[in-house]
Amino acid sequence: MRAAELDDPVPISALQHAVYCLRQAALIHIERIWLENRFTAEGRVLHEAAHDPADRRRGAVRRVTALPLASRRLNLAGVADVIEFRDGPLGETAFPIEYKRGRAKLHRADEVQLCAQALCLEEMTGRPVPEGALFYMQTRRRVVVPFDAALRDLTEQTALQFGELLQAGRTPAAVYRKERCAACSLIDACRPGLLQRSATAFRKRALQAALSADDPAPDASL
Repeated sequence: MRAAELDDPVPISALQHAVYCLRQAALIHIERIWLENRFTAEGRVLHEAAHDPADRRRGAVRRVTALPLASRRLNLAGVADVIEFRDGPLGETAFPIEYKRGRAKLHRADEVQLCAQALCLEEMTGRPVPEGALFYMQTRRRVVVPFDAALRDLTEQTALQFGELLQAGRTPAAVYRKERCAACSLIDACRPGLLQRSATAFRKRALQAALSADDPAPDASL
């Protein structure tokens, strides 16, 4: 099994960025801006440790690390942290595992990245990949992720949407989301708060102008 050779493929990891914040993904993958904070540094160290190529078997499970993946259909390419190939009556079934710092999140960014790996594996092996897992270091637990129709559709749409954005070389405008912007290492480069303050100031000036227009003109005879 070999990863397909593609021209300017979308990195699988970019889909995680695109779901989290489309502007963040564009700043990283179009404008090549990357700044680290504690969260990204911890994640980088974690993935460096997982990306030593190896192929080991234990019983009915063959465990492969740092496996290159690609999909011609979705123009994706990347490297999987761990793939477990599990023996079954019809042959091996792939089970991708992605390592993440922290804990499970409310958004689906991590799940989309994992599902993209599954879609690549299905194209490369010709066999279905029904589920995988996210391993979070903070909780030290696997979270099994079924690759259902909704997640597959979200993953494919994200790949196509961000692929078009990459091709156009266009970075979306900043959208301030307090809960996500606060944890983003690119907040100083993105400056979403500046856009928010500008919009707030504009609304304040517009309101003051409207109130002034509604006030009756002073009577010069008084």
